[in-house]
Amino acid sequence: MKLAITAALIGTAAAFSPASQSRSSTSLSASYDRPSEALPFAKNGAPSTLDGSLPGDVGFDPVGFSTGDIASLFDRKNNGDTMSDLYWLREAELTHGRIAQLAVVGFIWPALYGTFPGNEWTGVDAYNYPNPVEAIENVPGLAVIQIVAAMSWIELKRVSLIKEQGASRVPGDLGIGQYGGWNPLELNFDEEKYAEIELQEIKHCRLAMLGAAGLWLQACNSGTDIVTQLGRALSAPEYYSKAGYFLPEGI
Repeated sequence: MKLAITAALIGTAAAFSPASQSRSSTSLSASYDRPSEALPFAKNGAPSTLDGSLPGDVGFDPVGFSTGDIASLFDRKNNGDTMSDLYWLREAELTHGRIAQLAVVGFIWPALYGTFPGNEWTGVDAYNYPNPVEAIENVPGLAVIQIVAAMSWIELKRVSLIKEQGASRVPGDLGIGQYGGWNPLELNFDEEKYAEIELQEIKHCRLAMLGAAGLWLQACNSGTDIVTQLGRALSAPEYYSKAGYFLPEGI
């Protein structure tokens, strides 16, 4: 299952390779001089660095990440031939969001559809843990090494593309999909539909990052899987079907 999740990362991470966007320069001196769609109550709630050129840009940056010198922090050896500060942030956002989407699926799938059977070598119950917190504590060490190795390979591939493409890089592009060198699903959207899908992806990424964090904390707190928790939350006690169900049971 771990290999399947890792393989899915390739498809999910590159299902939609973003089309080219106009560049946005950033600097530490950027001022908050624009209305923010996300913060309508603030007269000037958005920094000048968020110009709306990227999908999902609603002017939300109260901390000021987009005004930082990000490019020089992560890529000091390219002598200026690198993505803009804002594009570096989008690269990180897409990468983390795609992994988070896989994590959410990983939380739900084993409890809903079951886990793989173990064997004498790994242990009969090695994979019989729908709660990911328990699973990571009981999974064989070689399985963990397999996951780390596969994800490291993908990450190294991404870093090599960043270095190779330099300032012309489109954030999140892994060379797979409509604008990549390999398009196994034969995606061919028009510009309007493609822009809509880009917006959908970044929204799903942001939601998944919040969801994955919440699922992990709840799994640590409850000690049970997400499906069991939802089942208990949605179940109705027998006395609910009686008249006066709002009264404490036994009255």
